[in-house]
Amino acid sequence: MRWSDIGHSSCSIARALAIVGDRWTMLILREAFFGVRRYEDFQRLTQASPRLVADRLGKLVAEGVLEKRLYRERPTRHEYRLTEKGRELHPVMVTLSLWGQRWMGDPARPPVTLRHRPDRGCGRPTRPVLVCRECGEPVGAHDIAVEFGEEYADERAALAGPAQQPGRPPPEGVDP
Repeated sequence: MRWSDIGHSSCSIARALAIVGDRWTMLILREAFFGVRRYEDFQRLTQASPRLVADRLGKLVAEGVLEKRLYRERPTRHEYRLTEKGRELHPVMVTLSLWGQRWMGDPARPPVTLRHRPDRGCGRPTRPVLVCRECGEPVGAHDIAVEFGEEYADERAALAGPAQQPGRPPPEGVDP
């Protein structure tokens, strides 16, 4: 499968990557979550070229992740705000930030501290965790079983060929 075709996969991760799967898009989203709204601020804070910022903002608007709002008529100026679809990327951004702080930086000097807002919670620094919606227990990679839907199982079978069966446990010694 070519990268340009990844959005046509039945895999939800592949389809998501078709929208947010490049570094400049993720940096623009980072800034949107930090409250940046204006084109020139996205450009300045990401250091991406003006053309690249315009392209990524346009794509995020077209995909419904951001919405473009007029804030001045003369000259015409717009701002970009996260939509509900965009705000639902928050757990992805938080998890990626925490992973980056742990594995790619100095954990003793994190560039960002996440704090549970005092008007909505305890006001202390926090490290959100993924929990089961049903029982409230934390879940990690070893706590989740993956079941492929029929369409994705068929797609995987076609890609794997006859040598492997989709959904088959990994070979001995391979830990997902």
